[in-house]
Amino acid sequence: MTQQPELRRTLGVFDAVVIGLGSMVGAGIFAALGPAAGAAGSGLLLGLAIAAVVAYCNATASARLAARYPASGGTYVYGRERLGEFWGYLAGWAFVVGKTASCAAMALTVGAYVWPGQAHAVAVAAVVLLTAVNYLGVQKSAWLTRGIVAVVLAVLAAVVVACLGSGAAGAERLDVGLSNGFGGVLEAAGLLFFAFAGYARIATLGEEVRDPARTIPRAIPVALGIALCVYAGVAVAVLSVLGPSGLAGATAPLADAVRAAGVPGLVPVVRVGAAVAALGSLLALILGVSRTTLAMARDRHLPGALAAVHPRFRVPHRAELAVGAVVAVAAATVDVRGAIGFSSFGVLVYYAIANASAWTLGSSPAARVLPAVGGLGCVVLAFALPVTSVVAGGTVLAVGVAAYGVRWRLR
Repeated sequence: MTQQPELRRTLGVFDAVVIGLGSMVGAGIFAALGPAAGAAGSGLLLGLAIAAVVAYCNATASARLAARYPASGGTYVYGRERLGEFWGYLAGWAFVVGKTASCAAMALTVGAYVWPGQAHAVAVAAVVLLTAVNYLGVQKSAWLTRGIVAVVLAVLAAVVVACLGSGAAGAERLDVGLSNGFGGVLEAAGLLFFAFAGYARIATLGEEVRDPARTIPRAIPVALGIALCVYAGVAVAVLSVLGPSGLAGATAPLADAVRAAGVPGLVPVVRVGAAVAALGSLLALILGVSRTTLAMARDRHLPGALAAVHPRFRVPHRAELAVGAVVAVAAATVDVRGAIGFSSFGVLVYYAIANASAWTLGSSPAARVLPAVGGLGCVVLAFALPVTSVVAGGTVLAVGVAAYGVRWRLR
């Protein structure tokens, strides 16, 4: 067989961390806090903590697996190598469909902040623009993501200072309780997991990272740790001003929070920061989905033409164009909140398979504790999501399984 062309290894630890942060910060702060507060009520911070624990277990599993298998595809590759072809395929399918929904949600977030009256049109334009950036090479994507992350972190720092430094902040609004029951806390954790899943982008770019056995295990926990600190700080600041009910009812929580804190002049800055954050998340999401598409196309689970690598830019250009086209169609038609729940279900299934794969790497009880906790956590959070998200996600996964079965019978 002819050897498949490989991608170019250009990313170091810093670039990998930045790409992970670019995926997480935009999604979590500007898209998931409101729905999560609606689900958990006063238990929002507890839900954030549960999501962080599950994410840490998943990140550890992903880092160990990525160091062992430094190829594009993430858990699609790990599941195939450790559990068998079907489980790898199921992970890849769950990732592609779940993260396609994430891409649409982030594109619509850009539209909602830039031009609310034409949100869908702006969303499609954003997808086209970032697909073109990715087409020109992953290093250019990393440079753009650096600037985006810097802007977003500066805006979020301003929000935290404005909220906590105002007379409107009240510690009594931070009381952790179970006003909506523990089921509501778990539902919120499942929705907030949508925000933490960006570190997967580091693993899916394994074929483009220098010295992956060293770089990936270092980059994943660093990116996750920074994102958790940012999420916790912003959640505490916004809750202290709006309270759980105010946060749940806010369409633009951070903008509403700084307005309630008595700093209305900061609202336009927050809107720009939200749009930039969503762009950064969308950029990294398209990168990750296209690399998993590349890996599945190489194994003929998707059309083989998608496995092509551009001779000059050394990127999976056909996969990137195909992903961009599908996301553009989704961005023109879907709803943001529904996309978050659907995405969370698919990604939790993906990480459940990642933890099962990591379980096989060691036989000692100590080596299996985190994969066991992570896998169980993924299953619990997946089925704690809204019923519509579970039904829709389960249906799409069933379609993927049926397609695999038909292909296996024909083969």
